[in-house]
Amino acid sequence: MALPELPAVDRLARRLQSPDYQQWRSMVEATGGCAHPVRLSGHWMLTDKTTGTVLSKPDGTPAMKSGHLFAPCGNRRESVCPACSDRYAADAFHLVRAGMSGGSKGVPVTVADKPRLFVTLTAPSFGPVHNRRTSANGKHVPCRCGRYHHEHDPAIGQPIDPSGYDYTGHVLWQAHAGKLWNRFTIYLRRHIARAAGITEKQLKDHARLSYAKVAEFQKRGTIHFHAMIRLDGPEGAADAAPSWATADLLTDAVHAAHAATGVEAPEIDPSTRLLTWGEQIDVRLIRAVDAHQVEDDQGAITDDRLASYVAKYATKGTGKSEAADRPIRSREHIELLDASEHHKQIMRTAWDLGGLDELEGLNLRRWCHMLAFRGHFLSKSQRYSTTFKQIRGDRQTWRLEKNLDEIGVTAESVAVINHWAMTSIGHRDPEEQELALAIADRQREARKHRYANERKD
Repeated sequence: MALPELPAVDRLARRLQSPDYQQWRSMVEATGGCAHPVRLSGHWMLTDKTTGTVLSKPDGTPAMKSGHLFAPCGNRRESVCPACSDRYAADAFHLVRAGMSGGSKGVPVTVADKPRLFVTLTAPSFGPVHNRRTSANGKHVPCRCGRYHHEHDPAIGQPIDPSGYDYTGHVLWQAHAGKLWNRFTIYLRRHIARAAGITEKQLKDHARLSYAKVAEFQKRGTIHFHAMIRLDGPEGAADAAPSWATADLLTDAVHAAHAATGVEAPEIDPSTRLLTWGEQIDVRLIRAVDAHQVEDDQGAITDDRLASYVAKYATKGTGKSEAADRPIRSREHIELLDASEHHKQIMRTAWDLGGLDELEGLNLRRWCHMLAFRGHFLSKSQRYSTTFKQIRGDRQTWRLEKNLDEIGVTAESVAVINHWAMTSIGHRDPEEQELALAIADRQREARKHRYANERKD
């Protein structure tokens, strides 16, 4: 017997028409449209420190809230949560821009007068890959395979000869990329001191190297670093750089450190591998914020656009590795991923090498989903600028002060009582998640439009 055909139901329309939709929407909007919010149950109230009584809002209602609310998941991956990733990008913009231009976050505007460089460090070659090459005059030239690849060709970054590609070297380099950067900064300080005619130990009494760097995945599955490097006085951003500190001196020191840096990988075969940077290095001067392009005719970089550029890669890196969003649990798990054969082979190699006693300290299986890259996507030196923790704290303080201003009290006279317990994570169904993503996208576009109008004014 044939079953009766059920009528088609528009689940989105049903959710939009549900009695609790407006309440749910306001909670989602408060998180910025988080795709995987943390659902909390409990209460919040403002009480007088002296009497303990609950304060009242201007409309006469108690300054308290009970029931359920959403807290953002805080995931930095754009592929997991666009809203929280977007917030992280905004924080990264302010962190980077403060260190480049000054005038905010406790960094003086005088940092813009110091020697500043934008440096890109790349990985070496582990075998020829398909690419989209251009000649010196900008014309496209054939790939080594003899073909012309279009911009979005999935073959770009894939090995021309997979059997001859050095996957072991690839994984070991990725796993040591953070250590290689640390070694690079050591050599950079050494060459700066040598150029200044002082010892490396004396350098800390004359100057300080400040930087912020962001990691970005290339199509071939390797990391390269974009770094903003600044030369300060010994006390950091507020201290004037010494008279001998020039952009040319810093540029020469960067090239020398790039050539000298190397890290020996643990021995897993008869030969010892020396891990170094790739031959390609890009070093450009950062000029003042008053320009309108990231790069001018002389190849200089402007602070404002550079901060946006770095913030983009800070979230692009955490969200786009061409691999997996979450840790790999078994070798069989790799075969189920929606990834290219090249990236799967990188993960297989990382998983297999992770089982060797000689490489136990690298913890490769834990970082297999990141193609063996074990570092942070955005990191900085101590005195470069503010911190993410400080930015988040400032945001929380601003919200608290806004609530207190509505009631007409100060932080010294009230006690804030929060009691919340987690009940679940994520939306209840795909329809709610789809609506949350739409809310996040609309808020993002509205913010871009508002910022564009502010800049015109």
